[in-house]
Amino acid sequence: MKMKLSFGTSKPVSGEASVVIKANSEEVFSFVAENFFVNYSKWAPEVVELEPLDGNKVFVGAKGRQVREDNESLVESIFELIEYSPYSIFILQGLNSPYKHTYLIESEDKDKDKDAQTRLTFKFDLLEIEIFMRPFEKLIRVAIEDGAENTVEKIRDLISTQRT
Repeated sequence: MKMKLSFGTSKPVSGEASVVIKANSEEVFSFVAENFFVNYSKWAPEVVELEPLDGNKVFVGAKGRQVREDNESLVESIFELIEYSPYSIFILQGLNSPYKHTYLIESEDKDKDKDAQTRLTFKFDLLEIEIFMRPFEKLIRVAIEDGAENTVEKIRDLISTQRT
């Protein structure tokens, strides 16, 4: 029997959070996805540089470059838009860094006579962690979950402010 060792790989470490926003799904999707290159640094202030590499238009295959301030050092990454379904889902994945951002937008409208509501779910996946970081996986997961919660709350607050 052959034994398979997994020293070179790790399972993704993920965090997810959801929030209900008082806006319709088109408004939420427009703010998050269609205007990503304009708005991303508003809800992610650690992003000190953001540049679309294929023009300002957002489409599957579009690439971007970001520089984030992380623990007092600058970290650059290139990402690609891997899924884009209007008014429902927007997914970015790092090309030179192992991460994935998923934004899921779901209409919560039960009664069309009332104000529209949309559930925004954000999931961050750290697709792999280096072997020396594995003992800290639980701490990393907590930090990712806190970051996901902050992300959806900031987006909700920004959209709410924009609507008034």
